[in-house]
Amino acid sequence: MGYDGAMTHSFVRSSVGKKIAMAVTGLILLGFVLVHMLGNLQIFLGRETLNAYAEHLQDFGPLLWVARLVLLTALVVHVWSASRLTWENARARPVGYGFKDTVQASYASRTMMMSGIIVFLFIVYHLLHYTLFVVHPQYRYLIDAKGRHDVYAMVVLSYQNVLVSSAYVLAMLALAFHLSHGIQSLFQTIGFNHPKHTPRVKAAGIALSFLILFGNASIPVAVMVGALRPPGAP
Repeated sequence: MGYDGAMTHSFVRSSVGKKIAMAVTGLILLGFVLVHMLGNLQIFLGRETLNAYAEHLQDFGPLLWVARLVLLTALVVHVWSASRLTWENARARPVGYGFKDTVQASYASRTMMMSGIIVFLFIVYHLLHYTLFVVHPQYRYLIDAKGRHDVYAMVVLSYQNVLVSSAYVLAMLALAFHLSHGIQSLFQTIGFNHPKHTPRVKAAGIALSFLILFGNASIPVAVMVGALRPPGAP
């Protein structure tokens, strides 16, 4: 390994390198969460709109799989960096300062690892549910009148299950707590840390986090209260 390669390897393994990796991958994942939410919210525009949107995504073909690969890589790097930093911090933290640190830290920051684990498990379940059709495999064969995969029917029928809807809402709550601290940390890591602007970034991060919570959770809630109904339902 040459000098440049050794320097790069050393930087990646350093705490600063891991924090930057977390920030960059976190920004990529946040962008995906926002775009994904906006796409899903088209369900409120009706079956035709949502199914046409889903079909349009499939038209990207190989590019769609490239995007998925980028997102998967970002997720793996994000989880790995977070795990390593948590482990390193636990080893370096003196026991005597534990109570002081806990008092000064927010609830969201203290539970970042737990909320991250919940979100990660949710992602795995979400892929098994809506992408790989391991959960409810019969929904793979739902077709609308135009011969397209009936994503609208799949989503509504899935969320009619109280356990599924509850799991999604709780996962979105965990995501909101994770992002409420993560967004602020992201900007601090990339150097945006100013006494005047940091509180505004923190407030904006919290607002965005709970906007994502309400946006995503509104779909299963709407199904449970009957505002969204399966095709053909009276």
